[in-house]
Amino acid sequence: MILDKQNILLRKTAGYLFTVILTFVFLYIALKNVDLKKSINIISHSSIPAIVLYIFIFFAAHFVRAIRWKFMIDSIKKDVSIIHLFGSVMIGYGVSCIIPRLGELYRGLFLGRWENISRTTVIGTIVIERIIDVAAFAFAALISVYIYSGNLYDKVSWLKASLITGFVLIFIMIFFLIFIVRYKGKFNETIIRMVGKISPNLANKLKNIFETLITGLSSITGLRNIISISFFTILMLGLYAANAFVGFYVLGMEKICTITYGISWVVMTISAFGVMIPTPGGTGSYHLITIFALTQLFAFDYETSAAYAIFTHLISYILCILSSVFLIYLINLKRKRQGLKSENIFSVFSVKNGYK
Repeated sequence: MILDKQNILLRKTAGYLFTVILTFVFLYIALKNVDLKKSINIISHSSIPAIVLYIFIFFAAHFVRAIRWKFMIDSIKKDVSIIHLFGSVMIGYGVSCIIPRLGELYRGLFLGRWENISRTTVIGTIVIERIIDVAAFAFAALISVYIYSGNLYDKVSWLKASLITGFVLIFIMIFFLIFIVRYKGKFNETIIRMVGKISPNLANKLKNIFETLITGLSSITGLRNIISISFFTILMLGLYAANAFVGFYVLGMEKICTITYGISWVVMTISAFGVMIPTPGGTGSYHLITIFALTQLFAFDYETSAAYAIFTHLISYILCILSSVFLIYLINLKRKRQGLKSENIFSVFSVKNGYK
């Protein structure tokens, strides 16, 4: 038992160290041709009003994500607190800035505890939400292909293959979800029984995964909720592009060339691929792909492109971490006044009141 725990800890540590090494490799590749002094000088002359607007849109986009999540949870529990939803979203981002992907788990754990909902149920909605996000960004990238004045597939050689792979995986996942929902009893029993003969532990994990996916998918019910989720997904993408748009004005890049919303949309969709790579907060991978997009697609120089990547990533990184700490404090303060227990990154892992 002790050896098993040591092996698990060793694997997790090795996995985290790999992401850290990957971060530095990406940063080196991204910034090796950049005069960082010039980039920092560009950032030092940032427009304060534009920064304020950038921060406002940043939080607005994530608040819209929280509202969309509310519609996904509506069939599970009515009147879920929007501050709990928003707080959980920001905590998810804040934790992911330190440990990749762990934020999604914490996001579900905090909301489950604050709202007294099954954590498996909440995490199920997050899994389905992520599938919706991947599909949304894939369609956003397709729109970029038509917005861009040249041939985007020629400029971004990996884009077409990525989109094809993404859409194939999306359709496979949708088919799989429909299948396990429709035949959940027979399918789950058969698969789990077969796997159980080989590994009872793996069979139990598969059972939990199936239950999580089914719960998450079944949470999206009703035409009103489906329309609302679709609307807020589009609005969220629009705000992400607006944030990218304002980022250009923060650094005075409109003086170099005409900045349009279309340019911002393309940069937003291409740079999103960098965030999907499992590095802490997308560090390194975001910089590499964003600098590539700005220099190769829109002919900005490396120093200006690096300034944009560094500024937009750094401010988002700081805002995510600070807001997650502040919101945990704020919500715990509110809970104390109501006579409820405070929660932290350790307490949310415990099981109580029958909620798993």
